[in-house]
Amino acid sequence: MKRLDAANDNEAGKQIARTRQIWQPRIGRDITDEDARQIMHNVTGFFGVLTEWSRAESLAVANDAAAPANEGEVRHDR
Repeated sequence: MKRLDAANDNEAGKQIARTRQIWQPRIGRDITDEDARQIMHNVTGFFGVLTEWSRAESLAVANDAAAPANEGEVRHDR
């Protein structure tokens, strides 16, 4: 089990290093490992929200296409 944990720690370290490499020039200052973790968390959350919105929009469009026109409306012509 320790070997798997070490592999996960190594991967997390690579992700943090890559995040720092990408974001430090954009932020204009050195960022800590904790800053990098927060950036990764925020970016992941942002794209998660976009994914949820996209799925909800797709479901709404699919439901609109499947529903018969004028469903629930009653027409009274005289």
